[in-house]
Amino acid sequence: MIRLNLTQRIWLSFGLLIFTIGLLTAIIYPLSIKDTLTEETYRIIENEQQNVWDPNNQLPREGESPTDFIERRNAARDVGHVVIVDKYANSQGDPVPEEVLYEMAEKAYKQKKNKGRYELTYEDATLFYAITTKTNVKGEKVYLISYMWDTYRDQMVNRLWLRLVLILLFTGIFSIIPAIWLARYLRSPLTILGKRFEQIAKRNWQEPFHWKGDDEFYILSKQFEEMRQNLLRHDHAQKTFIQHASHELKTPIMTIKSYAQSVKDGIMPKDTTEDMMDVILKETERMEKRVQNMLYYTKLDAMKLDVLTKENFNFGDLAEDIVERFRYQREDIDFEITGNHYNLNGDKEQWGILLDNLVQNALRYAHQTIRLSAFNNGSDCVIEVFNDGERLTGVTGEEIFQPFRKGNKGQFGLGLAIVKRIAELHGGKVVAENRAEGVAFQIKIPTTNLKRKG
Repeated sequence: MIRLNLTQRIWLSFGLLIFTIGLLTAIIYPLSIKDTLTEETYRIIENEQQNVWDPNNQLPREGESPTDFIERRNAARDVGHVVIVDKYANSQGDPVPEEVLYEMAEKAYKQKKNKGRYELTYEDATLFYAITTKTNVKGEKVYLISYMWDTYRDQMVNRLWLRLVLILLFTGIFSIIPAIWLARYLRSPLTILGKRFEQIAKRNWQEPFHWKGDDEFYILSKQFEEMRQNLLRHDHAQKTFIQHASHELKTPIMTIKSYAQSVKDGIMPKDTTEDMMDVILKETERMEKRVQNMLYYTKLDAMKLDVLTKENFNFGDLAEDIVERFRYQREDIDFEITGNHYNLNGDKEQWGILLDNLVQNALRYAHQTIRLSAFNNGSDCVIEVFNDGERLTGVTGEEIFQPFRKGNKGQFGLGLAIVKRIAELHGGKVVAENRAEGVAFQIKIPTTNLKRKG
C-alpha cells in the first residue's frame, strides 16, 4: 500500500473529485443535452410548419425546389416541407427521395392524431419530421410533412461540449488556489498538534493546549489536554513516590549501616551483640516489608489494564484467616467478625491483602476492639474494618489513602493506598469515617459482587 502524507492525500482526493465530476459530466451531459436539443429541433420544425400551413398555399411541386434534399443537410436550421393529398403520388413541395417519401407517407396514413413526431435514418444521418393532418376545401385529407436534419442538434452538442470542457479546464486550474489554501488550513492544527507531541516526547508538558474554532479539532485538542493532565499527574505521582520511597528506605539502611559500623569498630551501642543483631534484623524486616509494599503497589498500578481473575469465596473464612495471623500480636484486642455468611466475587489474594492492611492499620490504633463486617447498605455492599481507637484528625476525603501519607502516630506507608487501589480494581471505593466510639474503614462495592449463601 502506497503511503501518502496529508498534503498528497488532499491533492489525490482533489484530483479524484475533478476526475469523477469530469467523467460523470462526459457521460451524462451529452445524453441530457441531446434530448434537450432533439426537443428543440422538433419545436423549430413545428414552428416553421405553422408558418407555411395554408391549404390554399401552392407549395412548389416536386423537382421545382431550388434546394436539394442532401444539400439541405448542411444547412443547420433549414426546414423542408412536403404536402401529400390523399395519396403520396399527389405530393408537392421540396424534393424527397422516393423511399423517404414512402416511409413518411406510411406514418402519415397510420397517424390517428392530428399531429405526430417521427424520425428516420438515411445515409447514416438522422432526419426529424413532424406530420400535421388537416382537411382542405375539397374535403380531402392533406398531410403536411415538415423535416429537418440532425445537423443543428449535432453542431450544438459539439459546441456546448467544447465549452463545457473549457469550463472544466479553467475550473480545475483556478481551483488549485483554494486547494492549496485547504491543504494549509487542514495541516495547520495538525502541525501545531505535532509540535506539541514533540514537546511531550521531550517531557515538556507544562504548557496547556486549547484549540478554538473547528469542533473536530476542538475535541482533539480537548483529548490532548486530558492526556497532558494525566501525564502531569502521573509525573507528579512518580516523583512523589520516588521521593518518599527513598526516604522510607533511607532510615532503616542508615540504622543498619551505623550498627554494622559500630560492630566493626568494636563500639557497643547496645548491651550485647545479640541486642545489636536484633535491631539490625528488625530494621531489615522493616525495609523488606516496605520494599514488598512498593513493589505490590506498582504491580497494582500496572494491573489497571488487565482483567482480574475472579472467583467466589466466603467472607467469613477469609476474615478468620486474617484474624488468626494477628490475634497473638496484641492479646488485649478482642476480634469480632460479623456477616461471615456473605460471599465475595473477586481476586481472593487481593482481598486478603486488603483486609490484612486494614487490620494492621487498626492494630496500630485500637484500644480493645477490632471488628470485621460484611453487610448490605442500600444499593451498596460494604466490607468494614472498625477499631475503637482515636479518631482521625487533620485529614479529609481521600487524603488518608494517598501513598506515604503520615499517620497520626507519625508513620508513613503504602498500606491504605494499596487498599484504595484494590477496591478500585474491583469496581468499588474506600472511605474512612469517624464514629463516636472509634474509626471505620469501609469498602463499598456493587451489590452484584457480593452474594449471600443459599
